[in-house]
Amino acid sequence: MQIDANGIRLEFETHGPEGGKPLILIRGLGTQLVHWPDELTSGFAAAGFRTVTFDNRDVGLSARCPVPGAEGDADAILADLNAGRVPKPAYLLTDMARDVVGLMDALGIDQAHVFGISMGGAITQLLACDHADRLLSATIVMSSARLRGLDLGERLLSYPTDREGYIAGALEGDHVWGSPGYPATEAYLRTQAGRAFDRGAEADGVNRQLLGILNTPDRRAALGGVALPCLVIHGEEDTLILPEEGREIASLTPGAGLEVIAGMGHVITPALAPVIVELVERFIASRS
Repeated sequence: MQIDANGIRLEFETHGPEGGKPLILIRGLGTQLVHWPDELTSGFAAAGFRTVTFDNRDVGLSARCPVPGAEGDADAILADLNAGRVPKPAYLLTDMARDVVGLMDALGIDQAHVFGISMGGAITQLLACDHADRLLSATIVMSSARLRGLDLGERLLSYPTDREGYIAGALEGDHVWGSPGYPATEAYLRTQAGRAFDRGAEADGVNRQLLGILNTPDRRAALGGVALPCLVIHGEEDTLILPEEGREIASLTPGAGLEVIAGMGHVITPALAPVIVELVERFIASRS
């Protein structure tokens, strides 16, 4: 389903009871709502949450958001990065946080629990800092309060443009960044990646998201003013965003809980999903 939010069209789905506690799930860089394991969305739904998933701008079935003068080509972006320049972004993560608020407005949700992973965890931080009146709680997963160096751009800008290359890239990404204690099967990863590619996975859109990350300011100081219930979850085996990043978020956010999970990397797999659901359900129940 599609809906107008913050001036753009967003693709979304809902799971669970219509009258349940609203819970909005926010994906990371370049990923789509189909990357959420069914075990996660159905687990939250079974726990009584009205669970909303959506495609961020520039991926999947949501709107593409190019801006004149804001580069989406990987070679041009890398040339700027290698020269010590940060390219002009089409938008910032603050705009993507407003997309979430716009989605809530369009769905008639006054306040919601928010759960964001990786880039989505950064968006969740911005929601907690700038839109706290719309949040009931914030769960920040496998994320960071700041960008360290340019390694992120160098590691993530390579993006296959054909279906088989995209699927192969997903398998390689799971090998490098996956959750070794909660592995996903190759068949699952292939099917998921194929669905994502077929829905829309153009490199330029992902690169615009990346530039939004690169140009969004450090959030460390702002986290000190957050008064919402917050839970930070991170994987002990995360090789993309290291566990100390999650520990830093928890240390900077007053009263935040912290769960560092052995065997978890930078992917929520079907096997890991029940662990995450239980942690979030227990956290929200303890703060209600």
